[in-house]
Amino acid sequence: MSKWVVTSVVWLCAVSVYAQEARVSPLAMTRMRYKDTYVKITYGQPHKRDREIFGGLVPYGEVWRTGANEATEITLTGNLLVNGLLLPAGTYSIFTIPDRIKWTIIFNRELNLWGSYNYNPKLDVFRFDAPVQEAPEVTDVFTISLDQNNDRAEMSFEWDNVRVTVPIRFVEPQ
Repeated sequence: MSKWVVTSVVWLCAVSVYAQEARVSPLAMTRMRYKDTYVKITYGQPHKRDREIFGGLVPYGEVWRTGANEATEITLTGNLLVNGLLLPAGTYSIFTIPDRIKWTIIFNRELNLWGSYNYNPKLDVFRFDAPVQEAPEVTDVFTISLDQNNDRAEMSFEWDNVRVTVPIRFVEPQ
């Protein structure tokens, strides 16, 4: 390998690390595994910073990327039931439409999107509504968590004083 190629690779890696560290809303990941099925959610983590979040920074009734920067993505190596709906193994974007009493949760086939600017509803795998709950405490940093118990889990979205929880179940291969 030439000295130029090695120098270029090192420079690109350094720029990538610097860009990640320079983000106002850093990249975050949550994951879980059951038997041979692995699930990973990657998203941008915005901070509250004394702002009005839902109904302000994140408008009610509009498609949201469910985080910051790039649209949130979920990758799964086996099938899941999400709120009772079959989500086949693969990678999907997760969008939401926040409202005061419910959120519409959307799993979409399009990937590598910046925000929700080019969201295409024709590529939705499915969508469903989930109730809004009051969070036990105010959360300054937007967080997606996976709380797993064997073949069942809850995916939760928490920010400010809002919590939305979605049931998940791993599907055993036939």
